[in-house]
Amino acid sequence: MDYVSIRVSTLRGDQKIDFNAYIKINEKMVLYLRRGDSFEGDRLKRLKEKKLRKMFILTDEENSYRSYLQKNIETAYDDSSNKDIQTRAEIIQGSQQSNTEEVFENPENVESYNYAKDAAGKYVNFIMSNANALGSVMNIENADKNIAHHGVTVATLSIALAQKLGINDPKKTQLLTLGALLHDYGHHNTTLNLSQPLDAMSPEDKALWIKHPTEGAARVQDKKHFDQTVINIIAQHEETINGAGPKGLREKDQDPLAILVSSANAMDRLITFEGVPKAEAAKKMMIDHVGKHPLQHIQFLNEILKGL
Repeated sequence: MDYVSIRVSTLRGDQKIDFNAYIKINEKMVLYLRRGDSFEGDRLKRLKEKKLRKMFILTDEENSYRSYLQKNIETAYDDSSNKDIQTRAEIIQGSQQSNTEEVFENPENVESYNYAKDAAGKYVNFIMSNANALGSVMNIENADKNIAHHGVTVATLSIALAQKLGINDPKKTQLLTLGALLHDYGHHNTTLNLSQPLDAMSPEDKALWIKHPTEGAARVQDKKHFDQTVINIIAQHEETINGAGPKGLREKDQDPLAILVSSANAMDRLITFEGVPKAEAAKKMMIDHVGKHPLQHIQFLNEILKGL
């Protein structure tokens, strides 16, 4: 039988599946979830704990999977649906994570990029127009330190920060979000252990870390479908306003949207990779990152986290 892989991050919510889902164990396909079941609660938690990124379906059930995805997303974005905000947030967060992984794996695919770009615009509207959406997304723990999940979190914080800064232009917020989703492309397929404070990294690890923004941007610079703003964010997201980043750029030489993503990225690095509780992250950022990010950004991020 022929199988095709599907992303675990797309299997969220309480909608029943109309296909069988398999996991691969020692080259053997084992049925994990039957047609008529759903990926909610403990099942999803167990998959996350296993750090399983992909499952499999029979090739001839691919259309059923596509229909499931479409229905799941449409329901999640529908404000008049009877789904609770946490379920909707989990579906949408999983979809954004999947779109990010798709571009990471196939950056030359124009269709994947444009799909992710269109979805980024919808995501901005979801976060900005639903009072509890931000908290619901931020409550989804990145248990396996996935960089695509980290991208969604940074995008979420970036949208909230942009809103506080009065940046409402749809084109800008869409590119800000897409850039934030894709900012760590340079870490795709990395051997670097990201779950360590930067100042605790070995010289070898630090060298890898320093190169990742430039390498990520260089890999997509020749892709004509990539927006320059998105490439700027990938290249500059570790820069600081005082010139202490990998490229040594000062604030005046950086893309303003990259500065915003850099602030959001620094905040989520503390939370996701360094294990700092959300309640303490802003305080630590205020102490450790003073002068590296605009003070207003740090203050606003503090307000955002306090409001979760």
